[in-house]
Amino acid sequence: MSKVLERMERAKKVPLYALPPVQARAVYEASADVLDVPKQVVSRVEDKHFLARDKHMVPVRLYAPSQNRLPVLVYFHGGGFTVGSIATHDRLCRRLSHLAQCAVVSVDYRLAPEYKFPCAHNDAWDALQWVSEYGDKFGLDTARIAVAGDSAGATLASFCAIQARDAGLTLALQLLFYPGCARHPTTQSHIQFAQGFVLEALHLVYFFKHYLNSEDDRNDWRFAPLDGFGADGDLLDLNAVAPVWLGLAECDPLVDEGIQYADRLRLAGVQVDLELYRGVVHEFIKMGHCVPEAMQAHADAARALKTAFSR
Repeated sequence: MSKVLERMERAKKVPLYALPPVQARAVYEASADVLDVPKQVVSRVEDKHFLARDKHMVPVRLYAPSQNRLPVLVYFHGGGFTVGSIATHDRLCRRLSHLAQCAVVSVDYRLAPEYKFPCAHNDAWDALQWVSEYGDKFGLDTARIAVAGDSAGATLASFCAIQARDAGLTLALQLLFYPGCARHPTTQSHIQFAQGFVLEALHLVYFFKHYLNSEDDRNDWRFAPLDGFGADGDLLDLNAVAPVWLGLAECDPLVDEGIQYADRLRLAGVQVDLELYRGVVHEFIKMGHCVPEAMQAHADAARALKTAFSR
């Protein structure tokens, strides 16, 4: 991991937070596969769209390892609600589909600053509802659905799991890679890993400046499932949400809030399987070409999905 970070430092690339969002997206997409595993061949790769609540057509990509009727994982990519796409997470979704032998629906939710909070959250929930309602038409087993994401995408998956509980939609699992959970970056890990560990403090400022309408949005549980508040002004109740598999990176500013979120879920009676991958940084799951822990995380996540779908 340290060698990867050294190479990044020597490259002297302009950081995303110093670029306009459109340019930042292009830079992120151009580098998305550099450290990733080779592209996994899967039987089905189909681009589709669904109609969001405001009549916007949201792209999705369906992956499946066979033509059989399969359980489905709805995946939300990371990127601070500002960068990232189906394309940047194509290899990861192919990998999860292959290893877990499930279908994956990757969601190209709308990005900031063109679309502010809670647009990405609304697109995510609309996508999950669409899969639940219409997935059987595409050969999916809609009785077995899980949600997943990395970083901001894991925040969206957490949000969807809570919405699903409230709507009476049963999910098999929420699969979360290093989610953002907290209202403010005040934990020790935010201080310790503020610079030089891929996701820097200035990235968080940059991303959230573009996505949030105001600082008050930080208090909304949809943005901060760990310590955000509901409409009644109380801390959000996490009781009876779907079981959780949580994969965290040790050298990540988000690691402490991820552990705290696991604790809150357990206190609410939710089944939590927490994996802490030592010595790695944010984004490590897309570095399988050179970081063995990424391959281990893929295998662990796939095993969790298989177990959840077999219940």
